[in-house]
Amino acid sequence: MTLEDLGYNLELENYRKNQNLDSFGVGRVISEHKERYVVKTLEKEYDAEIVGNLRFTANHRADFPAVGDWVAISEYDDNKVLIHAFFPRKTIIERQAVGKQGEKQIIATNIDYAFIVQAVDRDFNINRIERYLTICNTSNVKPIIILNKIDLINDNELSELLRKVQERVKQVPIIPISNTSQKGLEKVEETIKKSKTYCLLGSSGVGKSTLLNNLLGKQLMKTNAISSSTNKGRHVTSHRELLILENGGILIDNPGMREVGIADAKDGLELTFSKIIELSKDCKFKDCTHTTEVGCAVLKAVQSGEIDNSSYQNFLKMEREKEHFESTVAEKRKKDKDFGKMMKNFKKSNYKKY
Repeated sequence: MTLEDLGYNLELENYRKNQNLDSFGVGRVISEHKERYVVKTLEKEYDAEIVGNLRFTANHRADFPAVGDWVAISEYDDNKVLIHAFFPRKTIIERQAVGKQGEKQIIATNIDYAFIVQAVDRDFNINRIERYLTICNTSNVKPIIILNKIDLINDNELSELLRKVQERVKQVPIIPISNTSQKGLEKVEETIKKSKTYCLLGSSGVGKSTLLNNLLGKQLMKTNAISSSTNKGRHVTSHRELLILENGGILIDNPGMREVGIADAKDGLELTFSKIIELSKDCKFKDCTHTTEVGCAVLKAVQSGEIDNSSYQNFLKMEREKEHFESTVAEKRKKDKDFGKMMKNFKKSNYKKY
């Protein structure tokens, strides 16, 4: 195995040399547990923690390593290393942090493809698929939709579900599978390329960990059934973890996400809802909100059935979330700026006294 097999490339190596990090070893973060990490190198896997300087200079959660990151390390014990720096991220999959207004949560970094896993038997929801697509499009990660548990519905029901998804989601591969019978699994395996990194996105209970076990060919990740009392998935994967498949593909399993908050996702929304964005160019007013305006081309398309009403409503909801996130960030920046000015004036006034 080489570092290239783990996703390393010439661009990362050039950065390492230009930043005078070539005296350190190189590894990839494969697991994270509350600022304690596991880093994989060519030789072995190490428990890792960040150096004090990296912790001291961090202003945001994004300033800490995440699963998928490449890091510069030094060994200080047989199975332990210190993380001195992490390399630039090619891609970052992130969402709005749960319960923290104006903050983001990194799901994984340096991802090439994302498997958006949705179960067809319970709360099948195309709106949620569009949310994950928006996150992927914002991050410049290529999405692949996996419809799981097709053994629980008949062929006619599956055809109808596929039709509904394809009507709203264009030019994204869709693979129907059954983890139980393993039908369709070979098509998933065919999409996985050596040295490329994939992540699993989806709610709890849709079968992500079982899919991973099937791809690995062994029972590695713990799985669980849907709760009979709530019909909701239980969180089984409690942390993010990077694993290498037998064919050389790299896969990151993620905890199930019941909330998929949209952050600053302008480009992602434009790609996910490209038809709405294209039609909006024909609106009478440039600042059209596509809600009540006379001469709105989007509203006209919704009324005629050219645009699916559920997709339209989903677009409006995510657009509001994006605007709220951006306004919260702007408000925080203003408060920080005002506080900085106040402290500067305070220091000046105290200096003059003495």
